Amino acid sequence: MSHLNDYLAEKRAAVLARNAAVEAGTAQPVQLKASVKAEGRSGVRRLRIREHQVISDSPPDFAGYNLGPSSPELQLGVLGTCVTHIFLIQAAERQVPLESLEVEVIGLIDPRGGKPGHEKTPIWPHEIGYTVHIDSPASREEIDALFEAVERNCPILNLLRNPQTIRAEVKLINSKAEAGDAIAA
Repeated sequence: MSHLNDYLAEKRAAVLARNAAVEAGTAQPVQLKASVKAEGRSGVRRLRIREHQVISDSPPDFAGYNLGPSSPELQLGVLGTCVTHIFLIQAAERQVPLESLEVEVIGLIDPRGGKPGHEKTPIWPHEIGYTVHIDSPASREEIDALFEAVERNCPILNLLRNPQTIRAEVKLINSKAEAGDAIAA
């Protein structure tokens, strides 16, 4: 049976190297970027991050083809992957052995949100919670300390708990008008 402890040794080396860069003053902020394009005819959203691609789609009852998770589902998944990753980082740093780790994230999305009679119902995923399943020979105290460190250090968990202002702008391109101008010229 495969367990996480061999991986945690590799993760520990990476964590220690990153911590050393922070302490030495050589670590710098990293620009993150994601782009999403809606496909014609299907409305499928292609999410591109670095060389990776994720397809987001709606279920059939919302004019989708069920080709991928919806945006709210992706958000819950992102929270789950981040919590899982921070558990691995903290376990590696603290040398807490893990045989296995699984995070389940749940939440509600209500299509009635914001509609007449449901003005106070959130339009965003809400009642979000997660459960961590850990198989480890570590003591309860070690696991509790690990959990507290994850809660303190998980970027996505803390982003959701402490939202920030998001800048936004719309750049309008009228391709039909530009095509007409090119033909007229």
